[in-house]
Amino acid sequence: MSTFDATPPTVHEQERPASGDGRWDPAQYAVFGDHRGRPFHDLLARVPSDSPERVVDLGCGPGELTLSLADRWPSAHVVGIDSSPEMLARARELDATGRVDWVEAAAESWDPSESGPIDVLVTNAVLQWVPTHLRLLPRWLEALAPAGVLAMQVPANFDAPSHRIMREVAARHPRADELQDGLDRADAVARPETYAALLLAHTHDVDVWQTTYFHVLGAAPDGPHPVLEWVRGTGLRPVLGVLTDETEREAFLATYERELEAAYPRRDGVVLFPFTRTFAVAQLPG
Repeated sequence: MSTFDATPPTVHEQERPASGDGRWDPAQYAVFGDHRGRPFHDLLARVPSDSPERVVDLGCGPGELTLSLADRWPSAHVVGIDSSPEMLARARELDATGRVDWVEAAAESWDPSESGPIDVLVTNAVLQWVPTHLRLLPRWLEALAPAGVLAMQVPANFDAPSHRIMREVAARHPRADELQDGLDRADAVARPETYAALLLAHTHDVDVWQTTYFHVLGAAPDGPHPVLEWVRGTGLRPVLGVLTDETEREAFLATYERELEAAYPRRDGVVLFPFTRTFAVAQLPG
């Protein structure tokens, strides 16, 4: 039996970022595609399923990684789900032969039981945007087939300078109340032991771990700071959605970038960007 407290703490009830200028941009998100994709492959390496019939990627984004699921399990019915029309449009472009069913739905409203038991459910770097995910995880586990697998990965870097400085610059801004509403918070995800306890309430076949990646990002002396470009495609989107005036936006970005330069200095054309992530894989009894 687990010694963890199985009662999950409440995740901060923030709203998903607004659309408009803060909507998902597949091209911006793909700038660091290799770096962003590595945790997905590390997560899938721990999934023991050999021949699943139904595989779901919840929060599939622009689709490249979802298509790798179709490569791994070519006989499976693979479904990619995302709430962003822009991301799904890019995914459908990439999937020229229609190997994946692409579905527009938010994680909060998605009904996992609507089309039968799921053999593998993957959710990669998504749950930090879903304030109620600790309450949704048991529901998703119940939708798994016997011996089904839930594999999840969430960022665990919300106290890192990249996010802390963003919140500090937003807090000093004249429109602080508007800017801070949608920003990432340290409590956007739970502790690893909380995820372990929640999953252990359903199965004893649970694997939870953390990895800190030290991303080496190219940084030309006269180019934008690479950490700014990284978060521009993810955590900075709510700010971009509020600051629609170009002058106001550029002033915010200049201040934020100046402080990033101090936190992540350029050395010999690169920046070292540590990034911690939490992983969990749970398999139900067969």
